[in-house]
Amino acid sequence: MKLIRIHPADNVAVALEDLAPGEVLTVDSHAVTAVQAIQRGHKIALTLIPAGAPIVKYGCAIGLAEENIAPGQWVHVHNVRTGLSEGGAYTYCHKTCDLPQVPYRDFRGFLRPDGRVGIRNEIWIIPTVGCVNNIAQQLVRENQHLVSGSVEGLYTFPHPFGCSQMGDDHTQTRKLLSALVRHPNAGGVLVLGLGCENLTMDQFKQELGDWDEHRVKFLVCQEAEDEIAAGSALLRQLAEYAGSFFRTLTPASKLVVGMKCGGSDGLSGITANPAVGRFSDRLIALGGSTVLTEVPEMFGAESILFQRCESEAVFHKAVKMIENFKDYFTSHGQVVYENPSPGNKAGGITTLEDKSCGCVQKGGSAQIVDVLGYGEAVTKRGLNLLSGPGNDLVSTTALTAAGAHLILFTTGRGTPFGAPAPTVKISTNTALFEKKRNWIDFNAGSVAQGESLDTAGDRLLDYVLSVASGERTSAERRGAREISIFKDGVVL
Repeated sequence: MKLIRIHPADNVAVALEDLAPGEVLTVDSHAVTAVQAIQRGHKIALTLIPAGAPIVKYGCAIGLAEENIAPGQWVHVHNVRTGLSEGGAYTYCHKTCDLPQVPYRDFRGFLRPDGRVGIRNEIWIIPTVGCVNNIAQQLVRENQHLVSGSVEGLYTFPHPFGCSQMGDDHTQTRKLLSALVRHPNAGGVLVLGLGCENLTMDQFKQELGDWDEHRVKFLVCQEAEDEIAAGSALLRQLAEYAGSFFRTLTPASKLVVGMKCGGSDGLSGITANPAVGRFSDRLIALGGSTVLTEVPEMFGAESILFQRCESEAVFHKAVKMIENFKDYFTSHGQVVYENPSPGNKAGGITTLEDKSCGCVQKGGSAQIVDVLGYGEAVTKRGLNLLSGPGNDLVSTTALTAAGAHLILFTTGRGTPFGAPAPTVKISTNTALFEKKRNWIDFNAGSVAQGESLDTAGDRLLDYVLSVASGERTSAERRGAREISIFKDGVVL
């Protein structure tokens, strides 16, 4: 099979392999001849599409024809424009879908005193301000001997913020960092401050709320005669506490999994993203939770999600999330549809609607139970939406802060980064999987070669439970762990 027509209403099909000029192809008993060379992941017109008419893919309009497009022609940025604008009105039309029947599954995790579960048992150093990044990194280098027994790692997450910030930026930094401190994958946490920053340790403790004094320690470097010695002593205490936890059988219902895509291509919405959607439905059927973010990549496909909000109250929260992000764009003088990226376009994605319709496939068919603000954590089991941008590092940091034990990251182009939570890279095409084995953990390109999405979803569930039980991802093996904090305002 060289072509796929995703929905019966589509007037374009997607090439699953490179097509040669003059090649005669058949899709859904419909023959079409390629007028020109068309690369894998790109679109071919199945019928005459008049100028101004919608380009239909996924059963949705993903743009408008700039000129008459003949059957067999390549359909892309040279002859298609977006149909999006900054405005939009939404109506709540509730829709439900049945979830699959999934037998009980479990994994081996670390049960915490508050009833939550970690899938890693690590010690984290969280700098409250960028000025102490080098001290945090030195503490990590000089205390690797503490990684033994059930303590699986010692890491820090440098960032440039925590001082010279005002208003929402200051609040977001404080919320995000305190949320990381609470993450259950960390068996112990050292919060490291300088002493003169505007994110004071007292402010941070107030944001953090109640904490276990055995699990969380604080150090203000300006108050210590030797911050390395003092920090190392605190890390020894944290390692002793974290070392008291061991893996035990845990129901899959305890899992929270983040979902994100980056470096997408024309197969993302056909292979990897819907495979993640099948996984999401399966985990939710088991009582677990998933989190979908990157709000700008919902523009143009938001109604697909809105109809699955479990209540009108959740629908209004979802609408507000979309509208707030559109306001964020327009308040900076930017249009909401300035997307996709050059890499996306090279991979076959033409417009933001095209990208968004593929992106939301990761959400599967479950009901949306809640909408979270940036820095907020999951409190309701099921499918959650999270306010965050499309940027890979910023959004995966936000997913980690929301409590995601691990993150499923689909990609058609490949990327080496890792979030603080284990980051599973899922290739949309087999060629990428074979080329970048050191980056990619799971191949969904097999769907383009005949594997059913349900089978891919089952395989992905098996793999996620293995990672939750301790199997390390490629990013973990390479030591790729980074954070990035959302910033909007001025720097003092």
